[in-house]
Amino acid sequence: MASVIAIAPDFFGLKGRLKQTWMAGDYDHFSRYMEQEARVFYEQLDLPPGSEMLDVACGSGQLALWAARDGINVTGVDIAPNLIRRAQARAKAEGLKARFVEGDAEALPFEDASFDVVSSLYGAMFAPRPDYVARELLRVCAPGGSIVMGNWTPGGFVGQMFKIFGRFIAPTGMPAPVLWGEKAVVRERLGAGASEIRMQYRTCTFSYPFPPADVVEFFRKYYGPANRAFASLDASEATALRRALEDLWSSSNVGGEEITVVPAEYLEVVAIRA
Repeated sequence: MASVIAIAPDFFGLKGRLKQTWMAGDYDHFSRYMEQEARVFYEQLDLPPGSEMLDVACGSGQLALWAARDGINVTGVDIAPNLIRRAQARAKAEGLKARFVEGDAEALPFEDASFDVVSSLYGAMFAPRPDYVARELLRVCAPGGSIVMGNWTPGGFVGQMFKIFGRFIAPTGMPAPVLWGEKAVVRERLGAGASEIRMQYRTCTFSYPFPPADVVEFFRKYYGPANRAFASLDASEATALRRALEDLWSSSNVGGEEITVVPAEYLEVVAIRA
């Protein structure tokens, strides 16, 4: 019991910092450049109208809103209340029936077996306790339903970008989020509650109408983790981080000098709830 009491404050401090991280910047603006990729991911789900869908770590609705436009009964949940408010405003502006609620991927505020499809696109992978996340994804999915995830891989572009951040930022003590992009890890985490797991590597394309140096500044300004990382460094460290990121984006760019087009690998996971 004594060890639990000693560890708990650190853990809840970590959770609070993660929440503030995702509230930083302007993820709604950031995600607009990824909406077409979210649409591609959604269309691969091939859901019949009227399906009950949960989008975990939904952000400002980049995936959930595509589902709502297609007649899916979708609920989005995210730990960041400002993103939930933005998703609600976007749904209202379009007259969509999507529902958005604040909640934690490690303790989802829904009854057992509530959804036909439980999805997460580059989202739930960032929660600090993956075993809790896996348990919750399985719990709220109806038997025979699907758990569908898009997870960045360790060897892909985003995994390489996170490695650069890791050279400048002290480790949190949580498992690396990109472990959700490894097939063996996914089987270990979801296998006990799934009758079948299908996985394949796919590519998301980052596309920006400005050069790589401006993309780094775009991430610094709008993407919460990058925003908080830069803010935590002194001037010389921030300059070194910026140069390292600019080198990565430039060396990976296939779009030319004035635009940035970078392919990024992710693992698509489809697990059928037992």
